[in-house]
Amino acid sequence: METWKTLPESWYVPCLASLETLQELCRKENLRCKSIGITNRNLKSYEVEYLCDYKVDEGTEYYLVKWKGWPESSNTWEPLKNLKCPLLLQNFLSDKNEYLSRVKEGKALKVKNHVKALKPAVADYIVKKAKQRIALQRWKEELNRKKNHKGMILVENTVDLEGPPLDFYYINEYKPAPGINVINGITTGCECSDCPAEKCCPKEAGFLLAYNKRKKLKIQPGLPIYECNSYCRCGPDCPNRIVQKGTPYSLCIFRTNNGRGWGVKTLQKIKTNSFVMEYVGEVITSEEAERRGQLYDNQGNTYLFDLDYDSDEFTVDAARYGNVSHFVNHSCDPNLQVFNVFIDNLDLRLPRIALFSTRTIKAGEELTFDYQMKGSIDLTSDSADGLSPSRKRIRTVCKCGAVCCRGYLN
Repeated sequence: METWKTLPESWYVPCLASLETLQELCRKENLRCKSIGITNRNLKSYEVEYLCDYKVDEGTEYYLVKWKGWPESSNTWEPLKNLKCPLLLQNFLSDKNEYLSRVKEGKALKVKNHVKALKPAVADYIVKKAKQRIALQRWKEELNRKKNHKGMILVENTVDLEGPPLDFYYINEYKPAPGINVINGITTGCECSDCPAEKCCPKEAGFLLAYNKRKKLKIQPGLPIYECNSYCRCGPDCPNRIVQKGTPYSLCIFRTNNGRGWGVKTLQKIKTNSFVMEYVGEVITSEEAERRGQLYDNQGNTYLFDLDYDSDEFTVDAARYGNVSHFVNHSCDPNLQVFNVFIDNLDLRLPRIALFSTRTIKAGEELTFDYQMKGSIDLTSDSADGLSPSRKRIRTVCKCGAVCCRGYLN
C-alpha cells in the first residue's frame, strides 16, 4: 500500500537573482511585472547603467552603453553628445587611465589620450570595474539596511577587482549553534533611577562601574563590564548602557594595498577609551572550533575568538556570520582592546566581546586589534612543538607592519 504525503498548497523558493537581473529577463521576453517595477510605462525606458567601450568613427566619439535593466545583448553605441551621465563618463575615463598607468615589468605604460578605439583588455577592465562598483554599492546598501546601530557603513576598493564576499552574512548579535543559549540568566535588574547607585548592576556583580561621567572606559583590561539590562529600571540614557547601543561611529570597509584583504577604517575621530564595535558571529563549542580552525588555517583565515573569560567551552566564529568586526585586521601594535561584557546574560562562559579604543584614533585611520589576546595559547616555535598533533596548526605570517611585529598571527 502506497503512502502519500500531503503537500502544502504553495511552495516558496527564495530567488537569488538580483532585481536588475529579473528586470533584464522581463525586458528580454517583453514581459510586464509590477512587483519588480516593469510596467507598460517603463518597459521600453532606457537609463545608462555604465559605459563599456569607446571608439571614434568619422570624427565622432562613441561610447558602448550598458542600459540599466536590459541584457548586455541590448548594448548600443551612442554618440557622446547624447549622453547625459557626467559621473559615469568620469568613472570610465578614470578606470581607463588607471589601467593604462599601471606599472608593467617595472615600466609605466604611457597614457594615450587620443585613440580611435580601446584595446579589448582595456575595455574588459573598464567593464569589470563598473560591475564591481555596482556590486559594492549594492553591498553597502545591504549592510546599512541590516545594521541596527547609529553609524553608517561605507565600502571602498581602489586596489583591485575584488567584489563583496560571496559567503558572508551580516548579523548584529550572536548566532548560537543548536543547543547553546546566549540569552540566559537575567530575571531582575537594578532599581536605580539615576545610575550608578549603591545597588547598580556592576556593584551587585562585585565589580566597579566600567564608565566615567563622559561615558568613556575607566577600568583596566582583563576586568569585566557589567551593563544595565532589559529588566533594569533606568532608561535608555543611562550612563551604564554603552555597548548595547551599538557602534556610534561611521566606518568604512576598505581593500588594503599590502595583501591583508579587507580592512576597516574609521571615518570619524575616536577618543581614547571609547567603545567602537562589538565582535559577533556564530557561537560554537570549542570542539567544533578546533575542527573549523584546522580548515581556516589551511585557507590562511583567522576568525575564531575563544570565549575564555571563565572557561574555554565556547568560541565565536565570525567567518560566515558577523558584523563589521569580521573585516578588522590584526596588528601587533593595535588601537583597539578587547573587553568581556555582560548585559542580558550573566553566564560567565558566554560574555559579549567589545572593542574599545586604546588611544585617540584619527579619521581615516585603520582599526586593528591583537588576534593573540592576553590569555591565549602562545604559539611560538618552542611552545608549538609541545602541542599535541590535533592542536598543531599551520602558522600564518603577520603583515601588520608594526615595529614590534611578532611575525605570525597564530
